[in-house]
Amino acid sequence: MKVIVAAAGTAGHINPGLAIANKIKEEEKNSDIIFIGTNRGLENDLVPRAGYKLKTIEAYGLSKKISLDNLKKICTTLKATSKARKIIKEFKPDVIVGAGGYICGPVVWAGKKEKIPIVLHESNAYPGKAVKHLAKKANVVLISFEEARERIPNAKKIVFTGTPVKIQKRDYTKEEKDKILKELKIENDLPIILVFGGSQGAQKINEAIIGILTKKLNKKYQIIWATGPKQYDIVKEELNKKSIDIGNVFNAKILPYIYNMEEIMNISNVIVSRSGAMTITEISNLGKPSILIPLPNVSQNHQLRNAEVLQKIGAAKIILNDKLNEENLNQEISEIIFNKKNMENMGKKALTKSVKNVQEKIYNEIKKIVKGEK
Repeated sequence: MKVIVAAAGTAGHINPGLAIANKIKEEEKNSDIIFIGTNRGLENDLVPRAGYKLKTIEAYGLSKKISLDNLKKICTTLKATSKARKIIKEFKPDVIVGAGGYICGPVVWAGKKEKIPIVLHESNAYPGKAVKHLAKKANVVLISFEEARERIPNAKKIVFTGTPVKIQKRDYTKEEKDKILKELKIENDLPIILVFGGSQGAQKINEAIIGILTKKLNKKYQIIWATGPKQYDIVKEELNKKSIDIGNVFNAKILPYIYNMEEIMNISNVIVSRSGAMTITEISNLGKPSILIPLPNVSQNHQLRNAEVLQKIGAAKIILNDKLNEENLNQEISEIIFNKKNMENMGKKALTKSVKNVQEKIYNEIKKIVKGEK
């Protein structure tokens, strides 16, 4: 099978694309797969690192705002379609998989002109305008949340598959858990709150955690906190101003990035994070109660819609970004961890949103399209 995967921008677009590519390779070892992205996003690191060839073209999200800069971006994006078409003609794929990002528009339009079957994967519960527009050009749209179905009325075919993620539920023995905690130099006798804001960190979340640590509100729980690599030094400086050593903080372990995230998420009691589609999927797979702070000012407010999927079933609490502070975050954490029955119920409810055999479902749908099945 020859496949082009269009994915660009954030890990939330690129990692599902890589998971799909890996599954195709696993099932069909002789498959030839390339990625098309931009020269600006994380695809420039993640795709080659995963062993796939990346072709780049310049494309942008289109804004309604009338300005010279936006007009230039519109022209560049329109030109990107012809560049994508050239790549498609040379590679001759059996199928194009759109996994997300601005790049999908030009690649899908070009693929349609070349009469190549199109598969779109939508990770969010609330698809954006671009996906709605591209859906009518796709042979099938694969959705991660059932809530997305009614918002893509013009799609020819919609299949609920879920989002492919690496992180899955693991049952660690006491010895295994103790070893993980020992490496982090934290105790085993207090609830563990995992805090992160995505691969780049989240300033507002970081500010709230600094407040909690400064006021020592975390006397009855401990925090494992990934600040994000770009914000670690900023956090370190802010703590220094308060005479707190980042390497020796009361009931907390502070890291720029967590590389063994599957282990840490599994041993944590509550997760505090943004609400990207992959994070929501991971929380569901693990069956963890969560406090979600949706990233504001994103297309169609999709992080809030993602968070609402878990909130509506009683699996998560939401604090809006502009309302977040150390007091209300500590209050929400305390209300969850001091009611063990409620904490357990929240976790069970989160598990109801977990989807099994995601990669297999996606692969089977792609295979059907390549074979010409409806």
